Formats: sequence, structure tokens, C-alpha cells
Amino acid sequence: MSQYWSDVVHKLTPYVPGEQPKLENLVKLNTNENPYGPSPKVIAALKLEADDTLRLYPDPNSDALKAAIAQFHQLQVNQVFVGNGSDEVLAHVFQALLKHDLPLLFPDISYSFYPVYCALYAISHQKIALAADFTINIEDYVQPNGGIIFPNPNAPTGVPLALSEIERLLLKNTQSVVVIDEAYVDFGTESAVSLINRFPNLLVTQTLSKARSLAGLRLGYALGAPDLIEALTRVKDSFNSYPIDRFASAGGIAAMQDIEYFAGTCAKVMATRTKLVGALAQMGFDVLPSGANFIFAKHQARDGAELSAALREQNIIVRHFKAPSRIAPYLRITIGTDAQTETLISALSAILQKN
Repeated sequence: MSQYWSDVVHKLTPYVPGEQPKLENLVKLNTNENPYGPSPKVIAALKLEADDTLRLYPDPNSDALKAAIAQFHQLQVNQVFVGNGSDEVLAHVFQALLKHDLPLLFPDISYSFYPVYCALYAISHQKIALAADFTINIEDYVQPNGGIIFPNPNAPTGVPLALSEIERLLLKNTQSVVVIDEAYVDFGTESAVSLINRFPNLLVTQTLSKARSLAGLRLGYALGAPDLIEALTRVKDSFNSYPIDRFASAGGIAAMQDIEYFAGTCAKVMATRTKLVGALAQMGFDVLPSGANFIFAKHQARDGAELSAALREQNIIVRHFKAPSRIAPYLRITIGTDAQTETLISALSAILQKN
């Protein structure tokens, strides 16, 4: 630690993303990336941007990108906010909408970036315990609060919450912002976007990293009432007035417009997920219901850390969380291609047959 650091730096425990190992013949199932590449139309759009005009600044308002997102979701452009990945969008959300005297509420097992943002922005918060089956109980959130946020489907569990339950929460919570973080919603979970025009305190965040295969491009967005979007824009313009570069904007527009490719990719991932869940069940795994492009599974007799280490020895990387203790027995496994999934199943079968 340095004497030159600001006080807040000493108190931070930064978010730790999934590792990106540089190994040959790696089956990488630890960071929830899409196993299929982006739409060919995205690649074509990126190539068109590679010209002399890169010397010019991009559109500070990203109007064309916002229009494409608004059209896809059947909303107005003033209901859309864009940023460099949904993590940057969430950072602005925490600062603009969730910093109040009353505590922010979110699940005790959830996206581990939430407490990092709270520490960075000095936001009071309270973690709400998930039920024994790792589901969210809406009644636990019916209390005075400075905001509510949770992923749907949840992460790292993948467990989805029914849209009717989100609607019930919004009806019971009208005095603060409710943020539904939908990073994985396109893999079988019903989106809350349909509720936006009914509930002025609802904000939905999404990303192009997962279902649209653009994790390397860094694009995310928020959808909500115009006054919520204005708050985010005021924070953004006080921080970085040109957040979306020309390549990201062009690629994002093409990705949002190629609905057929997007739907086809999601369908393939969900079909492979079904196969994997069935195979794991036959090997003695308990798998939580998933509405995401990953599953959360524990073996009935073998330790999660042990299985993760054994897989790694065969160049197969999955995610294991040591804490909290409730999830230590589990592995979070990204849905890969059918070939990657077969490799994983074969490896697990061999590991489980030992000892």
C-alpha cells in the first residue's frame, strides 16, 4: 500500500473476473462467453469503420446505436442509455440512482461486483439471504430501502425469477429504483423490459457480451423511464462524454439488427444446456434450474474444488467459488459448443470413476 493513495483505495476489495489462462487446447468454460462468434454482419460493419475518419471523435450521444436498441425493444430512444459494457453502465447506475440514506438491497449470493460498487461510492447496503433453494423471495425486499438490484437470472446460480414476481415487487416498492440486471436473460428467462412503461422506477440493464457474442467489444445498456436515463447521462457526461467508440457503435448496431442470428445462437446454447444437465444428472450431480448460458451444479459425493482442479489438469476450466460456504460445493459451468460439452462430460465421467 502506498502513502499516496486516497483513503477510499485502502478500503477497496476489487472485483476478480474469471481467469483468462493462455493454455493450448483449452476448453474454456469459466467466464460465460458465447461459444459462437458474432454475426457475420457485425464483422462486415467493423471492417467498414476502418478508414481515415477514425481521426474524428465518435457521436457523443451514440444516437444510431440507441435507435437500434430502442427499435429492438420497442421503446423510445430517450429510454436508452449505453456504456462500455454493462459493468460501466452499472457503475453509473450505482452512483446516479442507488446512493441514498437508506440501504441498497441485493441478494447475499449474487454478482460480486455489487459490493465493490458500494465500497467505491460509499453506498450503504444490506444483503438479503436467498432461500434454501437459492431462489429470491420477493417479500424479503418489502422494507424501507434506497434501491433494489439483482440479476435475473441470478449469477452465479443461473436461477431465474418469474416476471410475475418482478411485477409483484414493483407494485410493493414504488419509492425507490428497482434495477433488474439482465446480462443472461436471452437464454430462457423472461425479460422485465415489458414492464418499463408501467413502472417509472424500473431500470433494466443488458449487455451485448453474452447472447450477441461481443464480450471483446464492450457494450452494455440500460432501459427505463426518461428521467432515469437522464440521471445516468448526467453522470456519464461528468465522467466521459465519448464513451462509445466508432467500432463498438457499428458492431452493436449490426448485432441488434441481426435478429435471426441472435435467436439461432441462443437456441443452440439452450439446446446444449439441456443435454449437459441431463448428462450431469446421470453422473450424480444436482443442477439448479438455469435460465442462463451457464449452469450451477454440485456432485452428491465429490467436492467442487476437487472436481475443478481435476478438470484443470485436463485443460478444462470451470469456475469454482470458495465463498460464501453455501456455494463452495458447486461448479459454475459455461455452456460451450456440443464438442466442448462432450469433452467435459467425458472428463468428468473419467474423474468420477477414480477412487
